Amino acid sequence: MVTQYVDMSAASCLLTEDQFLCSICLDVFTDPVALPCGHNFCNKCITEHWDVNVQCQCPICKRLYNTRPELHVNTFISEMAAQFRQSVQQKTSSSSSSEQQAAKPGEVPCDVCTGTKLKALKSCLVCLVSYCETHLEPHLTVSGLKRHQLIDPVENLEGRVCTNHDKLLELFCKTDQMCVCMLCTYSDHKAHDVVPLKEEYEGKKAELKETEAEIQQMIQKRRLKLQEIKRSVELSKERADRETAEGVQAFTALKESVERGQAEFIRTIKEKQRTTEKQAEDFIKELEQEISELKKRSSEVEQLSVSEDHLHLIQSFSSLNTAPPTKDWTEVSFCPPSYELIVRRSVIQLEKTLGKQIKKVLEVELKKVQQYAVDVILDPDIVLPTPTQSDDEQQVKEVDNCRCILSDHSLTSGRFYFEVQVSRWSMWTLGVATKSNMKRQITLSPSNGFWTVSLEYLGRYFAAADPPVHLSPKSKPQKVGVFVDYEEGLVSFYDTDTAALICSFTGCSFTDKLYPFFSPCRTDGDKIHIIYSLRKFRRKKTLRP
Repeated sequence: MVTQYVDMSAASCLLTEDQFLCSICLDVFTDPVALPCGHNFCNKCITEHWDVNVQCQCPICKRLYNTRPELHVNTFISEMAAQFRQSVQQKTSSSSSSEQQAAKPGEVPCDVCTGTKLKALKSCLVCLVSYCETHLEPHLTVSGLKRHQLIDPVENLEGRVCTNHDKLLELFCKTDQMCVCMLCTYSDHKAHDVVPLKEEYEGKKAELKETEAEIQQMIQKRRLKLQEIKRSVELSKERADRETAEGVQAFTALKESVERGQAEFIRTIKEKQRTTEKQAEDFIKELEQEISELKKRSSEVEQLSVSEDHLHLIQSFSSLNTAPPTKDWTEVSFCPPSYELIVRRSVIQLEKTLGKQIKKVLEVELKKVQQYAVDVILDPDIVLPTPTQSDDEQQVKEVDNCRCILSDHSLTSGRFYFEVQVSRWSMWTLGVATKSNMKRQITLSPSNGFWTVSLEYLGRYFAAADPPVHLSPKSKPQKVGVFVDYEEGLVSFYDTDTAALICSFTGCSFTDKLYPFFSPCRTDGDKIHIIYSLRKFRRKKTLRP
């Protein structure tokens, strides 16, 4: 009797691949069991299937069983499936493992590879397994596995399975805004608004496109703002360089003027000193010469006085008895010169020179702020009682005949400049203000929203600070210019005829809109009648109500 041994690996190759697949999980059998009807399933698959369903029946032929059949692992099919799995793995791993790369940190590894884990090419949402190119082959060739849903490799596939029913999350509950499985729609999410995951995916994808478009628009706006800021920085640097050059030029001119004045002053002092020294030298020389003559005469007189020659003494007496001719020094005086007048004249001349230089600088500065001149129209709808500055009775009487007017032009950023002809009024208040406190009579001050300069009834000027600051302009301003830099917190007042800076409010913190503010008062005892058809202020022209 001859016994034949069959190579199991060879026998497994004679069977088709579909014969090794479980019809429930569509994967190669794991612990296969046979039902009385003859159909085979994975032990876990058929057990879970019967746990979910009320009736026990065969998923293939639908045969019903009154009692759950006792299941036993089919050893023969189990060994055949194991041989098939091993042969496929060995066959493909030897030919392609050398060509594939091992999974690097951050890449999804193949769940099937033993030893070195190769980089996964796809993940199966049915098997919940990630496959490299080699182990993905059955899903590309086996008809049952071809129906599985493959996606780009991802980690944590278990997170795609419902924790309650161990089923794939393939639906989305709009009511609870969460992913659910099919069985969830029969329990916790029954009667909820549930859509296929793909439908929600498309909707969310469309929303993401809109979000991306909005983000790109925001990015573009910020890029433009970035360019604007960079350009502002460049302009600021150019302006700073230009201002520095002009400032250095102005200070150099002033320095040169001072140095010239100093040199002229020293030259004058030295010349005066040289003249004084020359005069003194002449006096000294003349005095020394007379002293020498007198000493000579004194010697001759002394010799004659001791002479015993009677005839010689008598003959020489007339010539030696009188002093030699000399200057009458009693009328001659020599006093050191006074240098105080020289110093005074030099300082006065230097002051005039510096005044001219400073005026040129101020004129240039005024021209710079005048470039921000704006059109201003006084608003006749905003004619209110003038705010007060003191409790002086006379001023209150004058204030009763005054009105304050705001312009229709406001500023919330940047710079502006305007001018007002104030020479026609004996009293006036000029500057900028907010509207917040214009509905009631209130003290002028920055804390109350007023940045102003005023001419009082006694011809006194003051700035409405906390407390008020009295001003002493060199000349009575005929026309006053007002410059505002909102960001810098600056309000400056200029005498436009002399280009002199009257005063400045610095370090201000503006939060509201600023309006040009003007309050004219009566002239020569007559009340001012505000004309509502107010003349418009044009660029670099004068505002005249």
